[in-house]
Amino acid sequence: MADFLQLEGKSILVMGAANRKSVAYQIGQVLREAGVDVLYSVRSEARRESLRKLLGDAPIYVCDVEQQEQIDRLRNEVGHDRQSIHGIVHSIAFADYSAGWLPFHETPRRAFLQAVDISCFSLIAVSNAFSDLLDREQGSVVTISISTTRMAAENYGYMAPVKAALDSSICFLAKSFSKFSSVRFNAVCPGLLKTSASAGIPGYVDSYLFAEQATLRKHAVETAEVANAAAFLLSPRSSGINSQGLVIDAGMATNYFDESLVSRAIGNGD
Repeated sequence: MADFLQLEGKSILVMGAANRKSVAYQIGQVLREAGVDVLYSVRSEARRESLRKLLGDAPIYVCDVEQQEQIDRLRNEVGHDRQSIHGIVHSIAFADYSAGWLPFHETPRRAFLQAVDISCFSLIAVSNAFSDLLDREQGSVVTISISTTRMAAENYGYMAPVKAALDSSICFLAKSFSKFSSVRFNAVCPGLLKTSASAGIPGYVDSYLFAEQATLRKHAVETAEVANAAAFLLSPRSSGINSQGLVIDAGMATNYFDESLVSRAIGNGD
């Protein structure tokens, strides 16, 4: 079926692409295959230059979301180049682990607040800045969260509470925008992924390998699967979905008592 997603010719801003492995880059690729006019926003001029080889002549803007003036500038630049945009992909997260692994109760205040600012508040700030540019009838904003914020993974630390704030913000943004538009806000919530960003999390590889065995299919969630789900949520095909988190975890949440995992845990495994 041609143009199943009904996105051909629409303009969508993708924020947070870093390299081929990043979720934002993969989402952009799926959208471009669907005929979308994809615009990109990255953190720095250096990142823009490094992505130019991958993105060709696609518009790439620079915006450090910690700086409100740069968010405002991004809105003005996009507004100068496009009369409106159909959607925004918010795939931005940051945590400073330079202090090393610490118990959660020892989380540095500065690191926590910075993570909230970049990973959560930036969605609110960007949505507000683009409120008059988003398609008010069919617009869609999608952010990238995690499959659960209730699993206290020690090595993930304070980012889970930050993602919980992001999940809650989705609901409040959807309600707030409903006063004057039909713009939808949703999150894609993947299980553990193999990305360059995740490589910086202490002990992540071991957690990733365990998560892979906990899936029903014994195969980890792939970034492309997350990208496909994000494209669907951006599409008018998902018009009935709003203020939701779509979990992409290959059934992991239902399979923690898989017999093979239990056997290994109690020493009865091969």
